[in-house]
Amino acid sequence: MFRNSITRSLAPSTRSLRAQAQWSIVRPFSASTSRLNSDYSESGFKPLDMFTEEEEMIRETVQRFANEVIQPKVREMDENEQMDPVIIKGLFEQGLMGIETSAAHGGSESSFTSAIIAIEELAKVDPSVSVLCDVHNTLVNTVLRKYATEAQKAKWLPLLATEQLGSFCLSEPASGSDAFALQTRAKKVGDDWVLNGTKMWITNSYEADIFLIFANVDPSKGYKGITCFLATKDMGIQIAKKEQKLGIRASSTCTLNFDDLKIPSENVIGGEGKGYKIAIEILNEGRIGIAAQMLGLARGAFSLSVPYTYTRSQFSQPVGTFQSMAHSFASAATRIETAKLLTYNAARRKEHGLPFVKEAAMAKWWSSKVAQEVSGDAIEWMGGVGFTRETGAEKYWRDSKIGAIYEGTSNIQLQTIAKFIKEEYGS
Repeated sequence: MFRNSITRSLAPSTRSLRAQAQWSIVRPFSASTSRLNSDYSESGFKPLDMFTEEEEMIRETVQRFANEVIQPKVREMDENEQMDPVIIKGLFEQGLMGIETSAAHGGSESSFTSAIIAIEELAKVDPSVSVLCDVHNTLVNTVLRKYATEAQKAKWLPLLATEQLGSFCLSEPASGSDAFALQTRAKKVGDDWVLNGTKMWITNSYEADIFLIFANVDPSKGYKGITCFLATKDMGIQIAKKEQKLGIRASSTCTLNFDDLKIPSENVIGGEGKGYKIAIEILNEGRIGIAAQMLGLARGAFSLSVPYTYTRSQFSQPVGTFQSMAHSFASAATRIETAKLLTYNAARRKEHGLPFVKEAAMAKWWSSKVAQEVSGDAIEWMGGVGFTRETGAEKYWRDSKIGAIYEGTSNIQLQTIAKFIKEEYGS
């Protein structure tokens, strides 16, 4: 377990992040800051980069875990293309695998923004770990919290909060961006459903125990026949292939086969034919998580590379002090800030029940673009050493490429934004 600058010791078992926020944290605090915070509180206005004490507590907890436990394992996991089980266990122990899940179900009962903060902070150190946590929290847990029956919540949410990893199975070989052209079929046989088909590009699937699988129970109804099923690995899910990827290598991405996979009727989530609605709504939320991943990645690349430029001298001065370099830093820092504001604006809107689909698409598109640009610049800022695997700079660039692809490509995000523009300005 890990200690913050707090006087209380940490419990030896999984703990609520909400409880941590009650601990006394010593930090500088001036009278002017006090007045400023009071003014914000009275007016109801808060800057997007102002967070609650609980949210700051989560940020500090994740930063410490990422730096002390994840960082020493990043290169080895990337080279081996394998997530260290110690990391997954640590995520559960830190209360990071049920961030929004209620305390009654073993979770931390924190905010959506808290989940986004955790995803961002993990990505600063290793985007592979970040996506594992992201998919588990913003997709799998959220589906169950929003659409499961009380009996289903009581059975599955405690497991997902404390020990078992989840996987979200939607994409197929012929249904990527057109996700609802899926061909996996489910047929009712007695009190069970029998699934046949293939899923592709499934995150967390190698280590997962719990799978949310989308299949069509009545193809004649088109997308209205799509239904969400919960299955466990021991029911007979087959891992056909583990992909070898350009980036986020420690995050497992597999092809899954279902050959007469028998699932009890009680494991239908949200009702028959409701899978389309579930997937659409959850992916809109999930895009904010991807934006947070890319934001954290960009910040990680920036923090790694810029300090180096002030230690390496050429022509009798640090390379970071040359005007062209300084301007490049300034441009990157500004783009990172805009990505942060877009991401947390979308998160806050979602959290407060406001429309957020357009804002989520903007955040994902822009953050993915910024992550690719800044991580690429970071390699150049460091010169030859940045091109080697030893520093880790090139890993950020490799990891950044997926941001423009999964949970809706950049073109899909732009199309979504354009649709809202047409609704507002079109005749």
